Amino acid sequence: MTDTTTPLYRDPTAPVDTRARDLLARMTLREKVGQLNQRMYGWDAYRRTPSGSFELTEALHAETARFAGLGALYGLFRADAWSGVDHTNGPGAQDSAALAELVQRHVLDSSRLGIPALFVEEVPHGHMALDGTVLPVNLAVGATWDPALYERAAAHAAAELRARGAHLALVSALDISRDPRWGRTEECFGEDPHLAARLTEALVRGMQGEPGDSFAADKAPVVLKHFAGQGATVGGRNSAESELGLRELHDIHLPAARAGVRAGAAAVMSAYNEVDGLPCSGNRALLHQLLREDWGFDGLVMADGLAVDRLARITGDKVSAGALALNAGVDLSLWDEGFTHLEEAVERGLVSEATVDAAVARVLRLKFRLGLFERPYSTSELPPAAQGRELSTALARGAVTLLHNNGGVLPIPPTVSRIAVIGPQSATYAHQLGDYTAPQRSGVSVLDGLRRLAPPGTDIRHAPGSALTGDDLSGIPEAVAAAAASDLAVLVLGGSSARTPDTDFDANGAARNAVSEMTCGEGADLAGLSLGRDQHALLDAVTATGTPTAVVLIQGRPHVVPERAGALLTAWYPGPWGGEAIAEVLLGRAQPTGRLPVSVPRSVAQLPVYYNHKDIEYSGYVDADAEPLYSFGHGLSYTSFEYGPPRLVEGVVEVEVTNTGKRQGRSVVQVYVRRLLTPVWPRTLELHAFQGVELAPGEQYKVEIPFGTDQLDQIGAVEIRVAQSARAALAVEPLVVSLRA
Repeated sequence: MTDTTTPLYRDPTAPVDTRARDLLARMTLREKVGQLNQRMYGWDAYRRTPSGSFELTEALHAETARFAGLGALYGLFRADAWSGVDHTNGPGAQDSAALAELVQRHVLDSSRLGIPALFVEEVPHGHMALDGTVLPVNLAVGATWDPALYERAAAHAAAELRARGAHLALVSALDISRDPRWGRTEECFGEDPHLAARLTEALVRGMQGEPGDSFAADKAPVVLKHFAGQGATVGGRNSAESELGLRELHDIHLPAARAGVRAGAAAVMSAYNEVDGLPCSGNRALLHQLLREDWGFDGLVMADGLAVDRLARITGDKVSAGALALNAGVDLSLWDEGFTHLEEAVERGLVSEATVDAAVARVLRLKFRLGLFERPYSTSELPPAAQGRELSTALARGAVTLLHNNGGVLPIPPTVSRIAVIGPQSATYAHQLGDYTAPQRSGVSVLDGLRRLAPPGTDIRHAPGSALTGDDLSGIPEAVAAAAASDLAVLVLGGSSARTPDTDFDANGAARNAVSEMTCGEGADLAGLSLGRDQHALLDAVTATGTPTAVVLIQGRPHVVPERAGALLTAWYPGPWGGEAIAEVLLGRAQPTGRLPVSVPRSVAQLPVYYNHKDIEYSGYVDADAEPLYSFGHGLSYTSFEYGPPRLVEGVVEVEVTNTGKRQGRSVVQVYVRRLLTPVWPRTLELHAFQGVELAPGEQYKVEIPFGTDQLDQIGAVEIRVAQSARAALAVEPLVVSLRA
């Protein structure tokens, strides 16, 4: 008689762990190994037919046949120069869910036990897919110092991802910027671990929702990357070695990951770099002892692209490389060959089947938590595109940071009737986007924004002046003429992470060569931080006209720019609608509320220049100032603020903040600590807490910020310093308190 009993793993009312154990017990070793492999580039799984529909490729059929199913598929919706996917051949917002269903149906048909695949997507600053909402890059998010706003934007990104039929979001969050020459600086929230930790928490809350056994249909589990210490790359070179001691690792590079794990992050990605000679993807002390045993993390660990195969350099072959990674704590590979040989590794005694089972169980649990066995296809509607644009623009607006306004040039007064908009970044939105961005249909440049928002009758003339890179100075005379004939010049300079089809890519998608105007992004590291000869020549020529000039920097890292202009703004990479946000700030329709998430050096020769260095008495240079040009936390407003002395009342820091100017504005109250008695050498300052406050002219408000001691790993005497930047904190009168156990 045929047994018609429904398998336990098919029972949606059963606990997740129970379902995973039941399914695991029914699987062959081959099927188990298949769940741990993520071999394909997703864009190779389909092709668009002449009729406009999609069909599956032989490559996908071969991959699902190899392991009788598919564990995970990377980048089904990825669109960029590397994948070759654009609006002519890729899935847009309206047909993505249908493509996801087509692929998933094939996976289910290929699996004896009906196990669905995880669709894994890049979401570094919005879903990297055609028609997806592009947000400002992480460095811009860091400049907002506004976790609540970022949480709302992250929630929107998750809703878009799930509506398209994808499941798992790869999100940069854990890298800390310590050398701005690194091309991936734009992916960091900044140089400070506390700021990064608060934004990582906001990211996890926004994308995943409330912690629980299951994810809502519009929420997406996140893979936080990269774990750990990738921002400590030597010389600012991508994937270079790191020189990390355990103290530096724990003080600087782990707090954001710890915060993300506490917030309930579903997964982390092991980084490319090594810690004390041991690559992260083969580092059991990091992935098992620290992450799982000490922190209690029970989620998924994914390797970065081809990181497992790199371990063959120390193990001798890819079979043993896969075994090393699995034994260390990696559950899911990315494009590697090493994990495809895990059956052989078990047979050779390099890894136990119990270790394989533990990793497979974590993959299955995530699929059960997503409800993929009951709802393998998308069941939610795309959120309104206008909502995404509004959130992206709000982040861009909040990131605009006024570094100096010595000439009182800004905001542009209504009496200015002639404005020259100049520079290689002035009339394009393509270079506002940052790395890991899909092709865009539209956007707003700074020139567009000013033309749209300036008072009627304002004469706005334009001249690019130069390109972002190169030595062609032929456009400078036209730019000089435009500036000389105007009341004000807005000079928009910066860099670009835009890839083009002629970019030469590594197998993991990193740029192997910088082409066209690319100066930033993965694989585009710089030895210097200047903007280049052409842009500096343009700056010199425009300011020499005597016309008041405001410089706007659109960039993915802090560049060194001479202080020749009357005002200097940085907007980082503000996204496709960033030009509108910048124009609002220039015209005074919005206040500049951004604060620096990284220190800005005077020269590359100073590096490193982060504020939270060890508190050691050392002199400056004989030939140069050792201090940064602008410190971490710095940012001016169109108004002014005064802070009263801080008080610590029942574990709460209190400070009176007064708007002493004539305009409404936002101040970011920054609470720093300086340890006085400590068993290890202390840092000069450490950001401990922060809070934004919006005040009308003349308004005074008592800001109250909880002063938790959980992030202080020792108890003793500390100074509490409350100020508007790290540099200002060193100059204020501290509140000395003794913290007791």
